[in-house]
Amino acid sequence: MANTYLNKKTKKKALQILKYTFLMLYLVVVMFPFFWMVSTSLKGSQGEIYAFPVQYLPEKVDFINYYNMLVKGNFLKYMINSFIASMTAAVGSTLIAILAGYIISRFNFKLKTPLMLFFLVTQMIPSFIMLAPLYQMLSAADMTNSLWTLALLYTNMTIPFSVVTLSGFYDGVPNALEEAAQIDGCSYWKALWSVIVPLLLPGIAAVFIFAFINSWNELFMAVMFVDVDAFKTMTVGLNSLILKYDIKWGEMAAGTVLALVPTMCLFSFCQKYMIEGLTSGSVKG
Repeated sequence: MANTYLNKKTKKKALQILKYTFLMLYLVVVMFPFFWMVSTSLKGSQGEIYAFPVQYLPEKVDFINYYNMLVKGNFLKYMINSFIASMTAAVGSTLIAILAGYIISRFNFKLKTPLMLFFLVTQMIPSFIMLAPLYQMLSAADMTNSLWTLALLYTNMTIPFSVVTLSGFYDGVPNALEEAAQIDGCSYWKALWSVIVPLLLPGIAAVFIFAFINSWNELFMAVMFVDVDAFKTMTVGLNSLILKYDIKWGEMAAGTVLALVPTMCLFSFCQKYMIEGLTSGSVKG
């Protein structure tokens, strides 16, 4: 009896050791690209970056790449441009999704199913397919080289997913809550903002973060519709470091580290809502 207990205990301990060993290896694999990026950004010369055998750590910590990006270059301006366009798109698409998701979830109309199908199908179409006709239309309307144009495009790009996600959240909120609010004298509008929206904060946070991150990381539209340096975004600034015969790896690594800071801060602050929102909104009821 004692031997059986010891065998079970030993087996359980061995499984725990195996599990934690696997998790540690997985963590190393996941974190190594980030470590390599930070290490490269702190190397002061191309010789260190291209050294063989590979130098995993810089010989001397040097912030010259960050200096070149932030002081000599316009990368800080590019990040501000990206923040303006991304934040505008995130706020806009979230507000539209709150209203559209409510209508789709709470009201029945003829085009409800085709509309939802349309939202889903648009997610399967690569955005760069629409670049040529969009460029022709925006050029004819003299709307290129504008942050607000980028914000409008990013808003349009993130609306379908946002609407589908929030409509799933609305489906999980009982109609009785709105009916009780309306009995107390609330209109549809007041019941939405006073009763329903506070219950949807996890979903709203998930939609907002999704819209912001996708807009922040977007490159094709920013390259296509903006060629004035004053309105270029962060991704365009990083892309410009790829030269004809060379790539400025040190400065690119430094720029990538800087570009990660806003999204990491946002996700760290809202990750609880992000995970809860995406898992809860993905199922109905």
